[in-house]
Amino acid sequence: MPFTGWPARALEFYEGLAADNSKTYWTEHKATYDRDVYPPMVALLADLAGEFGPGRIFRPYRDVRFSADKSPYKTHIAATLESGGYIQLSATGLGAGLGYYQMAADQLDRYRRAVADDAGGTDLERIVAALERTGATANGVDSLRGTPRGYPKDHPRIALLRHRGLVAWRDWPVAPWLGTARARGRVVDFLRAAAPLGAWLSTHVGDSTLPRR
Repeated sequence: MPFTGWPARALEFYEGLAADNSKTYWTEHKATYDRDVYPPMVALLADLAGEFGPGRIFRPYRDVRFSADKSPYKTHIAATLESGGYIQLSATGLGAGLGYYQMAADQLDRYRRAVADDAGGTDLERIVAALERTGATANGVDSLRGTPRGYPKDHPRIALLRHRGLVAWRDWPVAPWLGTARARGRVVDFLRAAAPLGAWLSTHVGDSTLPRR
């Protein structure tokens, strides 16, 4: 079935879950998740697959093994796309992202070398500026407060050099269009606007080659 948006019941489900993150609430309201939350995400991913590749929906359960917060359920539904995109729905609205959330050591070294290079760094500045003109942001993740080792503190792109991750992001608060197929258009517009950032990261940084722990 084609994507037709998320009904208000999907947002109400997450409002309730945020207030009562318990197995009791989940069990009593799982039918709403199965009818009004999960299927629209499946339909949206199917609609996007032709341009952005297949998607994968995250499990609704939190990994609490190493967290002080033992709440068992995520208060949003989220999915990734093969092209690198990310989509999230919660009680506060819709969000989409694209980029490298957390770079491994070898990725970070390549990233900083590319940012420091006049050609690569200037290109990234241009991409970020163009992205922000669309209403999106390009956020640094886990950024340093000081100066990365080996780089001058007065480097013209010091703010970019401090990042240890870089992600384009767009939030849309709850509005009537969220319950219609127009929500797809918002996501598509964002992913197309963020594509140059994804391409820059792919070209200059790429995947980590370090062994996984």
